[in-house]
Amino acid sequence: MTGDAAYSSGGTRQKQEGKLWDSVKTTGVILGPGLLMFAAFRNSVTWHLQKFWGASGDFWQARWEQVHHLLGGNEWAIFLLGTALVPSLVYWSFNGLLMVADVTGKPSFITRYRIQLGKNDPVDRVKLRQAVHTVLLNQAFISLPMVMLMLPIMKWRGQPCSKELPTFHWFLLELSICVLLEEILFYYSHRLVHHPLLYKRIHKKHHEWTAPVGVVSLYAHPVEHVFSNMLPLLVGPIILGSHVASIMVWLCLAILATSISHCGYHLPFLPSPEFHDFHHLKFNQCYGVLGVLDRLHGTDTLFKQTKAYERHQVLLSLTPLTESIPDGPKKAK
Repeated sequence: MTGDAAYSSGGTRQKQEGKLWDSVKTTGVILGPGLLMFAAFRNSVTWHLQKFWGASGDFWQARWEQVHHLLGGNEWAIFLLGTALVPSLVYWSFNGLLMVADVTGKPSFITRYRIQLGKNDPVDRVKLRQAVHTVLLNQAFISLPMVMLMLPIMKWRGQPCSKELPTFHWFLLELSICVLLEEILFYYSHRLVHHPLLYKRIHKKHHEWTAPVGVVSLYAHPVEHVFSNMLPLLVGPIILGSHVASIMVWLCLAILATSISHCGYHLPFLPSPEFHDFHHLKFNQCYGVLGVLDRLHGTDTLFKQTKAYERHQVLLSLTPLTESIPDGPKKAK
């Protein structure tokens, strides 16, 4: 029996090594032509980007100088406009439209893309009002003071409110670094608040919504709002000494992304919210933003076995994915 077990173990190991080698060869086949194509088209693409930015960059620089002049160069006004007012307007504009759909069930071109069928149809208005109230408190008494505290730190790092905008290439680099830092900081802080000692006291509030809606993206305990919602977004710009215009664009993109991931609708041509929606449904899967660290730590294994994983793609048609990739028949109890 021991020899059979050893033989079986050796065979399994050989199969795993074979699969690993096959994966390496497949990666080489895919990356090889890709690298050649990248080398061939790099100069052309760079030229087109520089030409595009040369024209549009002058336009945005002129608009920024107008805003700077309108606010009299007041750093506090400029900084709060970019880090608090504009991101808040983006948040409430997008989620206001979603709340209309959640409450009324209309327009149908939104509600027909509901992920968890039969949930929030319509949404509990009392529960929604409670969520809105909590979000407003978080924004007024946590988010605003944090970005106000951020300005003196940013001024120590450089000139965040200067008249000159950063270059397009530098902004893309900043954006990439901010996305990476958010993935790392959010994943680990999120897993931390799922620890039994913290979940009941802190994170359970956010998970009251097993079928989330957009406004729930900022519905959280104050401690969670600081460490999981705000800090992962602000650390990148602070480290990089970013311009307030870059911070504004980054915060708006991040706010839209988290609102989409919580919205409960898999809408056409927008990023897929299936990943985080599944987290609210199952609690112990899909902790991150991009899914990179979930893949590394194996916290997406259950997700990858579901229809939700098959639907985790950008919808490029008008047919809801719940229709084109329906859930299988429920097992009889």
